[in-house]
Amino acid sequence: MDRSGHGILTHGKNSEFQNELHESNQADVDMGEECKSSETSSPEKSREATESESDSWSGSASLVEKSAVEINGDECQAPPEIPLVNKYEMNVDSEQESQSLNTVSVDVLGPGVPVKDGKGLFMVPAVGMEFESEEHAYKCYSRYAVMEGFSIRKDFVNKSRVTGAVVSRRFTCYRQGYRPSKHTMNTRKPRKETRTGCLAHMTIAWQPYGKFRVTNFENKHNHEFVNPSTAHLLPSQKRLAFAEAVEADLASSSGVDGVPKLGMGFELEDHAYEFYNSYAGKVGFSVRKDYVNRSKIDGAVVSRRFTCFREGFRQKDKRDLSIKRPRKETRIGCLAQLVISRQSDGSYRVTNFEEKHNHELVAACRIRMLRSQKQLVAAQIAEGNAIEGRKIQLKSAHEVSCNSIGEGVDHEYDPVDQRSKLISKCTREMRDGEAEKIQQYFQSKKVKNPSFFYAIQLDADNQIANIFWTDAKMVMDYSDFGDVLCFDTTYRINEDCRLFSPFVGVNHHKQMVIFGAALLYDETVDSFKWLFQKFLEAMSGKKPKTILTDQDEIVSEAICSILPDINQRVCVWHVYQRALKQLSHMFIGSPPFVNDLLSCFFDHEEEEDFIASWNHMMDLHGLWDNEWLNKIFETREQWAIAYKRHIFCADIKSVQLRGSFILKLKKYLKSDSDVLSFLKQLGKMVNDWHYKELEANYDMSQNMPKLMGDVILLKHARDAYTPRIFELFQQEYETCLNIVVNQCIENGSLLEYKVSIYGQPREYTVSYNLSNNTVCCSCMKFEFIGVLCSHALKVLDYSNIRLLPSQYILKRWTREARV
Repeated sequence: MDRSGHGILTHGKNSEFQNELHESNQADVDMGEECKSSETSSPEKSREATESESDSWSGSASLVEKSAVEINGDECQAPPEIPLVNKYEMNVDSEQESQSLNTVSVDVLGPGVPVKDGKGLFMVPAVGMEFESEEHAYKCYSRYAVMEGFSIRKDFVNKSRVTGAVVSRRFTCYRQGYRPSKHTMNTRKPRKETRTGCLAHMTIAWQPYGKFRVTNFENKHNHEFVNPSTAHLLPSQKRLAFAEAVEADLASSSGVDGVPKLGMGFELEDHAYEFYNSYAGKVGFSVRKDYVNRSKIDGAVVSRRFTCFREGFRQKDKRDLSIKRPRKETRIGCLAQLVISRQSDGSYRVTNFEEKHNHELVAACRIRMLRSQKQLVAAQIAEGNAIEGRKIQLKSAHEVSCNSIGEGVDHEYDPVDQRSKLISKCTREMRDGEAEKIQQYFQSKKVKNPSFFYAIQLDADNQIANIFWTDAKMVMDYSDFGDVLCFDTTYRINEDCRLFSPFVGVNHHKQMVIFGAALLYDETVDSFKWLFQKFLEAMSGKKPKTILTDQDEIVSEAICSILPDINQRVCVWHVYQRALKQLSHMFIGSPPFVNDLLSCFFDHEEEEDFIASWNHMMDLHGLWDNEWLNKIFETREQWAIAYKRHIFCADIKSVQLRGSFILKLKKYLKSDSDVLSFLKQLGKMVNDWHYKELEANYDMSQNMPKLMGDVILLKHARDAYTPRIFELFQQEYETCLNIVVNQCIENGSLLEYKVSIYGQPREYTVSYNLSNNTVCCSCMKFEFIGVLCSHALKVLDYSNIRLLPSQYILKRWTREARV
């Protein structure tokens, strides 16, 4: 071999390297007897020592006659007396010899034996083996360690005082040495002990002709090896895999398919997050920014971990016992993650990517509900709006509306009801141009959505008197939740007092839904009769069970004429709103009056309690002379929740039902409001309500409400009810724990119980029929709201009923309400 070609130092530097090599070899004497052969400063002595040791493995290596192997760029060469390993390929004398190399078992690994792993052929380290560089030696030893089942660590290094180049290096087992005890004395959570004093190692030394030679190799360990299936988790294997992945990333255009890969590079941390979030949106999960490691010098991000939103577990909070409505559990210990680390050039690369999740992924139709995806969607919407705004500038709004209507109108559809004209002129006239705007708006809706339904009633002068409209989504909502209908006549548009009347209800999440709406320029009985007829026509003739209205005799007369068989009652919320207007002067002089009025209207489900609260309010605030209050008290059976509790109302009295509705529409109900702007704003609000239901459905599919205890009945109810209804049910169950059974009267299969809350005198009568497993309480909460009361639950528990009877699980309150 021509060594002159490999020289990289001058003669003076060469001698300096030989002296340092001698010092390095002396330092390795205590590592074993084999190290003694390398304690010479001359290359000739070192070669002689190598020749004596090469006899032990030359037989095994004789199969390879000056042949070579490429180990992913690892170059591994032997000295002249030892068969060389070329870095390109391995040539064998025969096909049988090639097969013998490929079938070498990991259990019989020997020094200098060529071995094939999943990435190609490599040589088992041995004393005297030579490498082109220190990195090639590290890779060779690392692959050997993975095959055996241990990880390696870069330990001792000796560098030249002249050039700083590595003179000798020792690679050890990751369990080498012992951890100093002084570092763990004051640590609250000490790290697990991994070092066991293992002596396995490989030492390399630089040779004058530019290569690195193995001068010491110890393959005996004092610990068990890891399982081959988990070898990829070893630290050195991770580093090796990362280095190979970076090389592959540089050689190809990674990220084209949108899937993260080990070694993938990003210029900025935000770019990595955006890429992973985009990938998560395609797969079906949300991303959370988790651990971050920052530089102590400049505060820049050194490494960052992005995890699945269901990563980890929520820590137990001492306050959980006192929280009435705890947050829903979302974390279930998912290990899916992406870890990036900053490189020397300032960029970031993926150092760890875990793809598998331990939970179901979100369906594509619900991706936009994910928290991390909402930001992405918002950015896309903003960009889309900007593009759309530039397009609109190219055409006038008039051209767009006229062209769309002219091309897509169904000329056979006539929304004008010619058979139901008013016999008189409407009581309110439209503004100039308002009729054309309204017709164009509804025609454009019909073009975009053929299932959109609207009807127009004319007066005696063939002028628009009333308009009703609905769409397919509203009709579907009514088919699922149209058992209770609230017809609202309290909204007025601008100074002309045009009546806006929505048909609203409540869905299985106790959210507001709208079934249709009307603009009324005439408020006669005939107008309301026409409106209810058109409503039933749009809903395929399906009638509600209960309709709630304002205290309006004209509306009541129209309902009795068109819907004679349904339950009708006055909405308590409408009465409360009128009370706020009539008694506005009381709010200034007596701030607590609002709370007393609210409590009187909504907090008392027993007649006795309601009357007592009313009298207390009248006495406290001196309102006995108020004629309006005395008048509505006389009609209390029509609106107070303590009466007519046999009529199902689906808890539609909730404040949230109308609170957000009137607040959002308030600015569009001013005197200068344009009816077209009002209709567009209403359309946006309806879309928002639909989106909120989708959010609630997604939240329901991902999270389960927290149970107050390990109770079979609660588990059964949680699986059936939506989270919002289950919370109401669980509150009733919690109350039933404080209820006592005072008396039980048996009459055949019918049992009558007298129950009361512990320490309270009021008793409730609960009847339980053994033959058909039915229960009925005198408070009639189930008949009024649709959820069993605490008194009935107590009797079921007393009768050893551990599952909720199916007849008391209303479908409209369940997770399957829309199925």
